[in-house]
Amino acid sequence: MPTEFRNEPFTDFSKEENAQAMRNALEKVRAELGREYPLVIGGERLTTESKLESFNPANRTQLVGRFNKATKELANRAVESAFEAFKTWRNTPAAERAALLFRTAEILRERKHEFSAWMIYEVAKTWAEADGDTAEAIDFCEFYAREMLRYAGEQPLYQVPGEESELEYIPLGVGAVIPPWNFPLAIMAGMTVASVVTGNTVVLKPSSDAPTIAFKFFEILEEAGLPAGVVNFMTGSGAEVGDVVVDHPKTRYIAFTGSKEVGLRINERAAKVHEGQIWIKRVVAEMGGKDAIIVAGDANLDDAATGVVQSAFGFQGQKCSACSRAIIDASVYEEMVQKIVDRTAKLKLSDPTEPSTSLSAVINEKAFKTINSYIEKGKSEGGRVVIGGGSDGEQGFFIEPTVIADVKPGDTIEQEEIFGPVLAVIKAKDYDDALQIANDTQYGLTGAVYSTDEEKLQRARKEFHVGNLYLNRKCTGALVGVHPFGGFNMSGTDSKAGGRDYLSLFLQAKVAAEKVGATTSRKASSAAKRTAI
Repeated sequence: MPTEFRNEPFTDFSKEENAQAMRNALEKVRAELGREYPLVIGGERLTTESKLESFNPANRTQLVGRFNKATKELANRAVESAFEAFKTWRNTPAAERAALLFRTAEILRERKHEFSAWMIYEVAKTWAEADGDTAEAIDFCEFYAREMLRYAGEQPLYQVPGEESELEYIPLGVGAVIPPWNFPLAIMAGMTVASVVTGNTVVLKPSSDAPTIAFKFFEILEEAGLPAGVVNFMTGSGAEVGDVVVDHPKTRYIAFTGSKEVGLRINERAAKVHEGQIWIKRVVAEMGGKDAIIVAGDANLDDAATGVVQSAFGFQGQKCSACSRAIIDASVYEEMVQKIVDRTAKLKLSDPTEPSTSLSAVINEKAFKTINSYIEKGKSEGGRVVIGGGSDGEQGFFIEPTVIADVKPGDTIEQEEIFGPVLAVIKAKDYDDALQIANDTQYGLTGAVYSTDEEKLQRARKEFHVGNLYLNRKCTGALVGVHPFGGFNMSGTDSKAGGRDYLSLFLQAKVAAEKVGATTSRKASSAAKRTAI
């Protein structure tokens, strides 16, 4: 039996031996930049005429990796390959599938800094943000392996005289896994290993902004012993080949993390039944947020300001959990704004390979232009830029951490997800008003309240409609197994990644009831049988 789950510790880079290990990893990865990577379908490495390239956002001329674009024919082939592999993988004992994840976690642990270095180059994560991403990927492998053993164990049922009943969880089939670029290792790995450990097979289509880290993880799965065809690696346009996989009649489910617009499009396409399809496709979608931190008049303002700035500007605000809105009681508004400005001024915007960097470039030119347009929109609607607002896209896609005060409820930057280093600050008349403003969006992912009044905190528990609520702490940094993650409304399909019910989204329950006496009792063999799904 495995030991009790424990979260992977974060690396303390203030220790010279850890800092040197990261510098060594950065050098190793730098020497490997610019290589070409194949498609992998049914274990076969394939190349195509059309390519896509991944560049370092902080150094826009630095090629990280070159990838082969799948064709529609190859996308169909990937689904068929996964469908064939499912016929055998589904019968692999759960203990063996869990063991694969434990081996994967161990390899990741041994090469932790190397994987973090790939993220530093490919998506401009800082040392700490990349390290946290890698630790979370390890956690997903460890946690879901243990969870699968629990799901494969005997499930409690009431028994009636004359019958023996049992419930087992069986896999769904072929899944399309479509992860985001902002947690290119953790979320990608989490959705993939959740699929694999439950006995499903996968077509993995990573984001075109972060394919290299996905391929490196795929190589680890192979090294850990994953059979050919269980995960098929496919890069290419979502509109061209992603739709093919989503629409395919042999695709059983889609696991997606990304924007609301793309998630709704996938949900709509998945709802259509195609010729030969014999099931209703399942969609597991996490689609972002417009997250708020409420600062009550009785809050510890220093703690609140620190939490707001950490939540707003960690990884350039490119987290679905990021604090995009600070809603501050009028009685402490100006003082709180100044504390936020003071802390923001201390952040260092620079190259992510430098250990002292606080935040770096946003993901690509499209995001760079979109975020800048939101800053201009905030100003045009009456917002007051109290710090930041500048940008430089010549070397990389750098945007200063920007705080816009005096934003009104209903303003564009108070309602729409920006996904960048922009914080809207809103003045609330009182706590009732703050809760109303916080809930008045189409999202419901994360939120936080800073207050020393237990009654206010209790009201937040009941009235603040988000999937992950944090009290007197920042609204980012969910830990696997500690803070199961996922939100309400347009934030997704109410899934809770890293929680005890997550694997049920990749499984279906089957009950068998047998009349006692018709054959010998099944109980003697049930323990062995339940190790296979």
